[in-house]
Amino acid sequence: PAVPPVNDAAIERLADLLQRARGTLVLTGAGCSTESGVPDYRGPAGAYTTSGFRPMTHQQFMASDENRSRYWSRSFAGFPKFSSVHPNAAHESLARLQHRGWVQALITQNVDRLHQRAGSRRVLELHGTTHEVVCTGCGRLSCRHEFQRTLAALNPDAAAVETSTSSGGGDSPTILRRPDGDAQVVQRPDGDMELGAAGQGFRVPPCPACGGILKPHVVFFGDGIPAERAQFALDLAHSCRSVLVVGSSLAVWSAYRLVKAAVEGGGAELAIVTAGPTRADDLAHLKLEARAGEVLARLAAHPSLQIPPVY
Repeated sequence: PAVPPVNDAAIERLADLLQRARGTLVLTGAGCSTESGVPDYRGPAGAYTTSGFRPMTHQQFMASDENRSRYWSRSFAGFPKFSSVHPNAAHESLARLQHRGWVQALITQNVDRLHQRAGSRRVLELHGTTHEVVCTGCGRLSCRHEFQRTLAALNPDAAAVETSTSSGGGDSPTILRRPDGDAQVVQRPDGDMELGAAGQGFRVPPCPACGGILKPHVVFFGDGIPAERAQFALDLAHSCRSVLVVGSSLAVWSAYRLVKAAVEGGGAELAIVTAGPTRADDLAHLKLEARAGEVLARLAAHPSLQIPPVY
């Protein structure tokens, strides 16, 4: 979306907030990755807004083989592009700030692992990651790239579909081209993509260890965050002196509750950088309606944040 440029005074206020805290908790959402070409759900060009798309829930996924086949066919189609996108200025700037000691910890709602690829450490993936596959029976974890090869061997028609991106840049849709020339769109925020006729009868193997059901190691809608992970996130929120929310509307309770816990429970200052309204706007000490990449790049370049904080 079109957003006005951020003035120097706003960057100064954000840098001052980080200086006062000397170790900020950062919470990122889909808006942190849109500049890498990963779509969001709720933005003006998001999947919810433009198409009414709703992702499959945990209950639907577990309900039938047919639902799981349909889900995995879409995920199989979208994962190559989803896993090949690169970190943008927002991810890279946060990694620099974290290495210098200004970011204490990073919690992300995203499942793309772009923070880690940019060099961030101590990243808590609140909703898991698409880069792993988990067995719902025995809990066995496996590499998604290896599973992708297994799915390709089991589904040669689907594997024959060519994925290409139009030449309009990072925000352009990804198009699936079939050998007969037909094409269908569209990449989803969680990496899914419609596969069309090639996805019919898509075969999905069981867990090789116990025969159980395999799913991406992500928290589906309708599912709950594992208790240990949720508690660790709350502990981080309670212990921080400031929170920086980047690219999240905080519409999901699992993220919003962390902000409430930090601000109302722990007295932390809250800054929000996102292109649109959020659920916590009334709690914010500073709100910048802007693209994350621009703001964070300027923040990381601020003279006062070039050396580690003094405790």
